[in-house]
Amino acid sequence: MTFKTEITRDDILSIEDYSKQRQQSKDRIKLIKAHRRVGVGPDATFYFENYDTMLYQIHEMLFIEKGGDDQLTDELEAYNPLIPNGRELVATMMFEIDDPIKRTDFLNKMGGVENHIFLTIGDDKIKAVAEDDVDRTSASGKASAIQFIHFPLSNDLVTRFSDNNTQVILSIEHDHYGHMAILNSDTRDALAIDFSS
Repeated sequence: MTFKTEITRDDILSIEDYSKQRQQSKDRIKLIKAHRRVGVGPDATFYFENYDTMLYQIHEMLFIEKGGDDQLTDELEAYNPLIPNGRELVATMMFEIDDPIKRTDFLNKMGGVENHIFLTIGDDKIKAVAEDDVDRTSASGKASAIQFIHFPLSNDLVTRFSDNNTQVILSIEHDHYGHMAILNSDTRDALAIDFSS
């Protein structure tokens, strides 16, 4: 399998061709995503992205919205930055609170949360780098419910991440939300394919 860090127009099926294999694509991506989801505390979930998850997302957006070539240009621009470059992990982090009043109250206290997310590999703590497409904390201090983050890793950290003798912890260390989760071996194995050899 070729390691890919970018989706091009050549990778995109026509809506007609995609519609014929849409259910198969859904089934395939469900298996891929099974171990790429990590809950941190009661309200935050990290969905680790890669070439396959973003290719599926673009196909779904085009299938649903049918915006043609102009939409494809926008989708490629939006989703390509969320494909790991071979020496990083990339995640969509979502605060998932169903009650709209509780969600608003919570997000109003979470300004700057993107600066308080960490991945700890053994004794090394890596601070998340937020995707800079838009400001995800408003001037009033309200955080967005969705954050796109990168964890850049050195060659040594990539090696240690894949060593199950090394503990890996994902954490949010905000004054109003302090939680962590230990990544299990299934998740680490699934994420290890995001690293180029």
